[in-house]
Amino acid sequence: MKKFILLSLAAVLFLGTLTVIAQPEVIVHHKINTHSQSPNHTDFSATTGGTAATSALLYHGGPLINTPTIYIIWYGNWNRGNGTDTPQGQALIRAWASGIGNSPWFQINRGNSTGGFTISGNVSFNPTVNETTDGGKTRLRDSDISTSVNNAINSHRLPYDPNGVYFVVTSSDVNEQTGFCTQYCGWHTAGNLSAGRVRYSFVGNAARCLNACAEQSVSPNGNAGIDAAISVMSHELAEATTDPDLNAWYDSSGAENADKCAWTFGHHQFQEPNGSWANESWGGHDWLIQRNLFKSGSSWFCQVDTINN
Repeated sequence: MKKFILLSLAAVLFLGTLTVIAQPEVIVHHKINTHSQSPNHTDFSATTGGTAATSALLYHGGPLINTPTIYIIWYGNWNRGNGTDTPQGQALIRAWASGIGNSPWFQINRGNSTGGFTISGNVSFNPTVNETTDGGKTRLRDSDISTSVNNAINSHRLPYDPNGVYFVVTSSDVNEQTGFCTQYCGWHTAGNLSAGRVRYSFVGNAARCLNACAEQSVSPNGNAGIDAAISVMSHELAEATTDPDLNAWYDSSGAENADKCAWTFGHHQFQEPNGSWANESWGGHDWLIQRNLFKSGSSWFCQVDTINN
């Protein structure tokens, strides 16, 4: 996992560790997948991952989001004739967002609560109401992501929601040039924008770099870039819920819950008619979603098998 300290929303990014200096904003970047595999293996296509207990998450005193609301900013051109940046691709993300709160995959985040904090394991999303569009650039920096979120809220295209997680989802012709496809596949952070404290995330359409940000080039829903982006969005949503301000739940090395299971998919994958593999089902679709972390007794484990298929 790579971390960058953002000293201000307009400052230069410096590579560093999770160090608190004068209340910096810290962007936690998703580990990139450098081991994409063919869906035609005789056993599992996707990396299964281990079943042993992992090092513990530690609580650092920050807030959690009991029930997050997903907001989506569709950045770029989502009416392209390329089979991925399409209304059908957007519909897949809506189906994911509408169903993830009912999925046992997300509800295992309840195991990350302690003391007076509670995570419901649910997620709120209202299709079309919780969405807006933006664009104008094909090369973005982190500051452009925060500006896009800030503008959407200030213009009342999206409401200000202290329990919201605002996803800027870019079409595959847009590059987040601080490291998308070369250092990360997505990230989440928090910032003090005009309306108040906002938790937000960048995730790009992985069709831009399937070899780096997708586990398989053929996917359950026939859109490898969007299916892979949904796996990253799941990862970032889990982290933005359990560590929204980057001062709540992470381990001694700075890894958040989903980081500890990144790019592993469990031991109960099932094969789709098109030859791809999946491990979860909700919203009328099958998905290949990276595992999440759960607590059993005093030990922490990456989810071994799919819970809901």
